Amino acid sequence: MSGVKLTRESILDGSLHAVVRATLGPQVRIATDAERTAQVQAILASAPRPGRVWVFAFGSLIWNPAFHFVERRTARIHGFHRQFCLWARAGRGSPERPGLMLSLESGGSCTGVAYRLARRAAATELDVIWRREMFTMAYRPVWTIARTPRGPVPVIAFSANREHERYAPGLDAAVVARHLATGAGPLGRCCDYLFDTVKHLRALGIRDRRLEALEAKVRAHAEAP
Repeated sequence: MSGVKLTRESILDGSLHAVVRATLGPQVRIATDAERTAQVQAILASAPRPGRVWVFAFGSLIWNPAFHFVERRTARIHGFHRQFCLWARAGRGSPERPGLMLSLESGGSCTGVAYRLARRAAATELDVIWRREMFTMAYRPVWTIARTPRGPVPVIAFSANREHERYAPGLDAAVVARHLATGAGPLGRCCDYLFDTVKHLRALGIRDRRLEALEAKVRAHAEAP
């Protein structure tokens, strides 16, 4: 399945959104420039520490951020955990071969990466992130506190939008593994999204036992005759 790579360039030149429209049809709801700008301004206006903007990464932002940052730390947030709970029918899935994407669900904790944005570039870099993560509005951005080796910092985290049609709560582990093993779209295979996330978490010394168990199930599914 031919497609496009997820890069800063494909985000900014409209290629990413064009692929989504081509896959799902012109009726797909994509946030307008005005909506995106208003949301970025609102999240900045509600910053607990104005001028100190951090973004929390729990999935592909760890290994492919595509935005500029000035500092990176491992970080843990409480009150949220990683979960495959968003359908992917474009990107790493398609209507014929839907996959699943990670989001943050309530409860527990999650260890990932916190990125600090340059003060003067915060709005510009958040616009890049919004074009990537929020263009179908399947996430709900929130401020929370991340514990890092150098102390706590307020971060923007992307939790699941439970009102969105892509939201898929409470899926059985076997169902999740099957869709991760078979999902594929213009951005590639869904299983690679899982494998890359687990690999880069391990490289940072972060062990997510649930994701590692899921990785084993997906690999077994892919290798089954």
